[in-house]
Amino acid sequence: MLANFLIGLREGLEASLVVSILIAYLVKTDRRHDTRYIWIGVGGAIALVVAVFSIVTAVFEQLPFKAQEIVGGSLSILAAGLVTWMIFWMRRTARKLKSSLEGELAHALELGPLAIVTVAFVTVGREGLETAAIIWATINGSYTPDPFIGAVSGILVAVVLGYLIYRGALKINLATFFNVTGALLIVVAAGVLAYGVYDLQEAGVLPGLNNLAFDVTSTIPPDSWYGTLLKGTVNFQPNPSWLQVVAWLVYIVPVLVLYRRGAKTPVSPPRATVAG
Repeated sequence: MLANFLIGLREGLEASLVVSILIAYLVKTDRRHDTRYIWIGVGGAIALVVAVFSIVTAVFEQLPFKAQEIVGGSLSILAAGLVTWMIFWMRRTARKLKSSLEGELAHALELGPLAIVTVAFVTVGREGLETAAIIWATINGSYTPDPFIGAVSGILVAVVLGYLIYRGALKINLATFFNVTGALLIVVAAGVLAYGVYDLQEAGVLPGLNNLAFDVTSTIPPDSWYGTLLKGTVNFQPNPSWLQVVAWLVYIVPVLVLYRRGAKTPVSPPRATVAG
């Protein structure tokens, strides 16, 4: 639940800032009446994300067990890569994101309403599909509402924060926020990757399922509150295989080193503080 809250919060705030930049530009250029097209694009993007998430889930549930493990494991590994790409992409492009979005919107204004809708649809839809893929990987095999509650709560909090930032009622250090949440998401991604390896081992695609690195099930029972907390936050497994541990270490050590190295020269994400 906490991992999904973090994902929803970070990704939701990114999407909120994107929408704020687009709307702020329309207000600044005295095109306030065109904001309706931004909201049409946003609504369409949300509808697409919900539809894709629902279709993938429905199809997945119809698959036999082995196919579910193969698909689930593959998508978990893909989601870990997606999280990594997203974190580093945001750091690399944050400085020019505002000017890039404003340039796209300025061109769209010349083309007409459909182009404006498309800009909002594509930018918000990209964030939404990334979020859906990551959340789907973290809730794969979960039959409790907690992951959904966590993700939706994070998104709702992000929307409120985004609105307050846009109105100028709240000032937060976005660079620090994205740096901290980025590091936490790398830890989450490492757990998702390790669980993807476990799924593929269960399906027989990868070897070594019963070759355990350690087993602390008696100390950290999976059904205990702290076992559930560790599982929900970092995808901790009390009895991982050696292959899972190796995959976790091979991912998290170099990625965190590269991330920390980049943090020495932080780039402030875009701010949108023009009140409408």
